[in-house]
Amino acid sequence: MIPTLRARFQQRFTPAGDGGPPDRFDRRLIAPMVLGSVLNPVNSSMIAVALVPIGSALGAPPSQTAWLVSGLYLATAVGQPVIGRLVDMFGPRRLYLIGTAMVGVAGLLGSVAPNLGALVAARVLLGFGTSAAYPAAMHLTRSEAERTGRDSPAGVLTALAVSAQTVSVIGPTLGGLLIGLGGWRTIFLVNVPLSLACLVLGALRLPKATKIAKGASGANGVDRAAGSGGAPVPVARGIDLPGMALFAALLVALMVFLMKPRAEGWYLPVLALLAGAAFARRELRVPEPFIDLRVLGGNGPLLATFLRQFLSYTTAYAFLYGFTQWLEEGRGLHAAAAGLVLLPLSLTGLLVSAVTGRREAVRGKLVVGSLVQIAGCAAMLTLQAGSTMWLLAAVGALMGVPQGLNGLANQNALYRQADPARIGSAAGLLRTFMYLGAMAASAADAAFFQHGADTGGLHHLSLFMLAGAVLLLAVTVIDRSLGTLTPRKA
Repeated sequence: MIPTLRARFQQRFTPAGDGGPPDRFDRRLIAPMVLGSVLNPVNSSMIAVALVPIGSALGAPPSQTAWLVSGLYLATAVGQPVIGRLVDMFGPRRLYLIGTAMVGVAGLLGSVAPNLGALVAARVLLGFGTSAAYPAAMHLTRSEAERTGRDSPAGVLTALAVSAQTVSVIGPTLGGLLIGLGGWRTIFLVNVPLSLACLVLGALRLPKATKIAKGASGANGVDRAAGSGGAPVPVARGIDLPGMALFAALLVALMVFLMKPRAEGWYLPVLALLAGAAFARRELRVPEPFIDLRVLGGNGPLLATFLRQFLSYTTAYAFLYGFTQWLEEGRGLHAAAAGLVLLPLSLTGLLVSAVTGRREAVRGKLVVGSLVQIAGCAAMLTLQAGSTMWLLAAVGALMGVPQGLNGLANQNALYRQADPARIGSAAGLLRTFMYLGAMAASAADAAFFQHGADTGGLHHLSLFMLAGAVLLLAVTVIDRSLGTLTPRKA
């Protein structure tokens, strides 16, 4: 009896790599991983119902409040792969704690911001702060898989995807309730307790040092010495700061152009092209590149996954922001009511993810997700200013199905396709393509709602979304590599 109790105590309270169960994922890691990973989607989605109230309070038109969306996405698109690479090099704990601390600071700054400029700055800081947790979580998932010898942590990957998908669709409802209770500043202030919870959990539960056992992968200058926690400890030859700077310049120029594509901004694509050429030239020559283009360029399946991520989220975010704005302006609903109309979107996404999560079935999920996106876009074409509430809720519920399928499928695909030594930076790039999709969606919303979010603009936006969903289906069907993505036996 006593040895049994002692064994149970050690199994429950001993961290991974320090004598814990050798063949079981350390469940103490799940809470900080999941909570940190939802910081970005909750802040990305809550702002959807706050744009109109913020514009009214600060006297800013939609063209200016759009920077509250674009600023966070711009910072996140740059920050995710950069911080992901740092996670690969130095381990997840330090970057996780620094990033989540920044989230709390950004929340405080946003809650007292006196004008739109200060509010945008807070959102940019928020974007960088939320960029650490997801690469850290994917890094820890890979390291635990190597430590335990179980290469299919489907439950953990599902928890990450389900939590992010669920929070992203619950966000508008939560945002509407917070605005109803305490005004739009509460959607910034809520980051303070979330940040504190992440800091406490991260400090108590994340391993101080992680390594991957020998034989896992020795490429890219990574030392595969065995040790606690299972993640790689690199032989650091220096951080590729010039590569990171050129990558940031490429993304900034491209995304600023996407925010407002027009003839006067012709120089932005040119700058993006020049920065991209300089970036490629450097990354192909340095021994320890920020992004190993040789490996990435030879990994066609992973590149296809990045493209599917972009297409999936272009349609998803065009619906989230465009439909929400139309509910408030074209349909005349209050922010809180608009959030409640989107509640079926949340519930459907949660249900679909929970039911399908433990089966990878990447191709099947993407095919079904794209088909339902096509059906949802077609349903949007039937909406009018006088459409009933149940019809609006039904459209939201329909669009929740791909929310629960596509993100999870792309994440599972990346886990199988990416170099284990660079799982953090690959996960960051996956999020970058997600936010490139969000930026394309934001640009589409601005283009089709030039004179307000009216019904005609919504229908044109629906046709744009429909084209993206059809392209997603085509890219999925022709990719034969998806059929080979099966769990490897330990």
